[in-house]
Amino acid sequence: METQTVQSLADYQVIRTRQQAVWSSGDYGRVGVRLQIVGESLCDAVDVRAGERVIDVAAGNGNASLAAARRLAHVTSTDYVPELLTQGLKRAQADGLSMVTRVTDAEKLPFAAGEFDVALSTFGVMFAPDQERAASEMVRVVRSGGRIGLANWTPDGFIGEFFQLVGRFVPPPAGVRPPALWGTETRLVELFGPYAHDIRTERRQFVWREYSAQSWIDTFRTYYGPVHRAFLALDENGQRELHGAMLDLLNRRNRGGTGSLVIPGDYLEVVIHRA
Repeated sequence: METQTVQSLADYQVIRTRQQAVWSSGDYGRVGVRLQIVGESLCDAVDVRAGERVIDVAAGNGNASLAAARRLAHVTSTDYVPELLTQGLKRAQADGLSMVTRVTDAEKLPFAAGEFDVALSTFGVMFAPDQERAASEMVRVVRSGGRIGLANWTPDGFIGEFFQLVGRFVPPPAGVRPPALWGTETRLVELFGPYAHDIRTERRQFVWREYSAQSWIDTFRTYYGPVHRAFLALDENGQRELHGAMLDLLNRRNRGGTGSLVIPGDYLEVVIHRA
């Protein structure tokens, strides 16, 4: 029996509560805002149309939400961190866009079956601890014939390797599958295959750009909740070792030479047509 199947509902609730605290720490919006182009690409891939009802699941500070609103969809932006939804709403108002927000967990969406034409998630729902439940909720709230669009980091890309590195120092909860499995076709077929007419994937890259490897670490250590908490969980020696391992990874992946940091990060762009 796989470890995932022995997780109780109580176990998942504990994990979700801890995870919410992690993502509430730091200020993810300072990192997430850089990823706006991913939301724009995903909305084009899913072919979001004016007047469609769109839900952005685990929206963070609203990259996919804003992209859908720019295409004149009726957007509901959801996340379990209220501060991030507030940031997304302010961004929408600054751009003259219309959308609503709702504080909710990706694993328990408070919407009717088939309420939306399109469900989106960019680097969000992939972090839900109960992957099957999160996927089934996205399927449930999308009407038959609707679409689901995802952007998920791949296990073998830069961020996938970065997650593995951090996990060596601060192990994830036992029995929870790695989030980057959402960046594999095999796992997507397991999660969505029974409910899909077809699943189309395209491997894309988001290019991280920063002044230096040290600057990238400083940004993530300060603002990116999982990294912020990882450093807090370690003693001084552990922090020093984690910092050194991050520097090694960043320098190895860097394509920008000595003058700046340029690191391509692979992700899987996914379009699922709901049966």
